[in-house]
Amino acid sequence: MAAAWFNALANPESAIAFSAGTDPAEYLHPEVVTVMKEIGIDLSAAHPQLLNESLARQANLLVTMGCGEACPFIPGLAGEDWPLPDPKGQALPIVRGIRDEIGKRIEDLLRRTRIELRADRQVLRH
Repeated sequence: MAAAWFNALANPESAIAFSAGTDPAEYLHPEVVTVMKEIGIDLSAAHPQLLNESLARQANLLVTMGCGEACPFIPGLAGEDWPLPDPKGQALPIVRGIRDEIGKRIEDLLRRTRIELRADRQVLRH
């Protein structure tokens, strides 16, 4: 959800985000696809990928979601950990809350890093 929020708000000429996990599922959880679609972000074609050192080395900032010891450590790479609940199997109201918290954190990240916003932002807010 975080990468999708980021890419919906940030000018792709300034920065892009990619999503990966330390233990990725075979598919995106349907509850995540549902709540993101509610705000105008379609994740139906997205596929989970493994977060490994090679992928992390391509980043300027690594934002993790509570992966702890499983997170790769890349010397010199800035990182933030956002220990948020896993939306897997949660009821839609809980997943919406997780989504909205991630959205607030992405907006804060964009402000702090002064990344230019998209001119055509179309993400709906609840």
